[in-house]
Amino acid sequence: MRIKYLGLVALAALGGCMSGGETLEPPKVPGDVIRFTAGRCFGACPTYTVQVSPDGSALLEPERFTSVPGPTRFTVTPGQYRRLVATLSPHRPPAGTTRRIEHGQNCDRFATDMPSYSIAWSRPGRDTTRLDYQSGCMDARYGRLRVAIASVPKILEIEPMLKSGPSVR
Repeated sequence: MRIKYLGLVALAALGGCMSGGETLEPPKVPGDVIRFTAGRCFGACPTYTVQVSPDGSALLEPERFTSVPGPTRFTVTPGQYRRLVATLSPHRPPAGTTRRIEHGQNCDRFATDMPSYSIAWSRPGRDTTRLDYQSGCMDARYGRLRVAIASVPKILEIEPMLKSGPSVR
């Protein structure tokens, strides 16, 4: 556990040296680059964007309430990437479209002050496909989507980077 923590601290230190506006290089293998954004809430929710490429390269860009001070590159295994794709695919809108789930639009039961999430699937030469979900939507039909969103940090093993800690902004 201590070695894993020290590795996280080293990653955070390296991430702090990167300049803002980091992006992933075009993937070397076919597949979608998945961009997952966790938005702000009323409270101390981690706010960040993580991009994952089918070739295993990944980038976490923290905004608020995370334990990393700046953009942090990491690697995901092919299994993690496949699991992420499989977890999100049932909720993916038709190719090239955007689907919004929010109060007054596809949502009847709504709680305020909850974070929003945006998931984008993109690949060169194709239109981006996007799902925008306001997590205050408590309709039962979105229960599996809530579970899928909650599982993304676990699948990517980025939970330690999202815990509030010394570099919380």
